[in-house]
Amino acid sequence: MQGWPVESRDAAQRVIKKYGEPDEACHSTLTWVRRGSWKRIVAHREPSKHNFPAPHVEMIECYIEFHVPPWKVSDLVRFEGSIVVYRTLGEISVRGHDEETNFLALNLAYDIVAGKRSVDDARRYYAQEFLNYRRKASTPYMKGLKFEPKRSDDPDERTLSDAELKRALDEGKRKAGAA
Repeated sequence: MQGWPVESRDAAQRVIKKYGEPDEACHSTLTWVRRGSWKRIVAHREPSKHNFPAPHVEMIECYIEFHVPPWKVSDLVRFEGSIVVYRTLGEISVRGHDEETNFLALNLAYDIVAGKRSVDDARRYYAQEFLNYRRKASTPYMKGLKFEPKRSDDPDERTLSDAELKRALDEGKRKAGAA
């Protein structure tokens, strides 16, 4: 982590203190696999700026196995811009300041997907729990996942047949041979 910005180094040190040495390391990231509730945790060298619910920087990205129906993805992006859905892998990640804010974001993402909260309600709850954390008050959504992550990949639907692919390949070979 030599040469990393102070806030990134501090965030990575908190993960090391809790989960031990990373499984992988390179100049820009540290990665832990299958630690705690997470499929993967990545500490990033370069912080990203984020203004919701208040200006802060994000360095810690946490991944879980979680299926998001395609029609719910835009709701999650409207709720929290640091959430990324990997549809074909059946994963979702969130990049935040720390593990606690990532728990908060993913618990609310689950509530949105399950139809328990609207995007606006989830944003209000996030802001309130963020303030409660600062006040040292109760923050139940920051204590861990409130649901069980489940693997559910979604490889999408095939639209091209083997015959179409073979014809295209043969046509490409003919054109390449003619050149």
